[in-house]
Amino acid sequence: MKRLATMVMVITASLSLLAGCSGSKGSVGEDNKLVIGIDDKFAPMGFRDEKNEIVGFDIDYAKAAAEKMGTTVEFQPIDWKTKESELSSGRIDLIWNGYTITDERKEKVLFTKPYLKNAQVVVTLAKSNLTKLDDLAGKVVGLQSLSSAADALNDHPIKSRIKTVTEFSDNVLALSDLKIGRVDAVVIDEVVIKYYMAKETGTFKLLSESLAPEEYGIGVKKGNDALLQKLQKALDEMNQDGTASKISQKWFGEDKVLK
Repeated sequence: MKRLATMVMVITASLSLLAGCSGSKGSVGEDNKLVIGIDDKFAPMGFRDEKNEIVGFDIDYAKAAAEKMGTTVEFQPIDWKTKESELSSGRIDLIWNGYTITDERKEKVLFTKPYLKNAQVVVTLAKSNLTKLDDLAGKVVGLQSLSSAADALNDHPIKSRIKTVTEFSDNVLALSDLKIGRVDAVVIDEVVIKYYMAKETGTFKLLSESLAPEEYGIGVKKGNDALLQKLQKALDEMNQDGTASKISQKWFGEDKVLK
């Protein structure tokens, strides 16, 4: 009986240890890998190229930071609507793909310092007669569901005068519907639409007024201060040694990273 009791205690202790190990993922990347949740249709921050490889500013930025931290990265495409749930559940370690810092999100995640300025703008077709926000009255406007574009529009008085707000799972679908006339305009990140305007010259134009300025940050799970501090240290080093500037020059043609 004593021997049996001893075996039960050993097995119980082993199971407890395994449970503890599985629950520790992501504190500072003990498995030497950080899983980063992204929207893989968010050019130029993170998207798939013609070879179906995930590329972009945030992708290069994350890889460089991981190298500074002595870890590797895995980019996990996620449903952007569930990004905070993916983080809190431990399925991803970071939200890093044009993730706007807001007071509401600060209640759910930890943020690094802002690293890039952005704005929510309204795009329409170049041939459209829409020129300012007031022109959206009575129109159909598209945007990405549960995005900062939705937040910006909800906070603006023009929202009450818009006929219909159509939500899409990503910006690519929203812009596709704009081009075929299913929506009259799209609320979108400035850095994103400028990328598409450069690729499709003469297709789009921006309204003269933006909806809201904003800043991008990297989201870390609440309580994981150790990972936040290690990541921020790497980002600060990248600012100091010119790594961040080189990545910005590659994707934007100028140094846009906040110091």
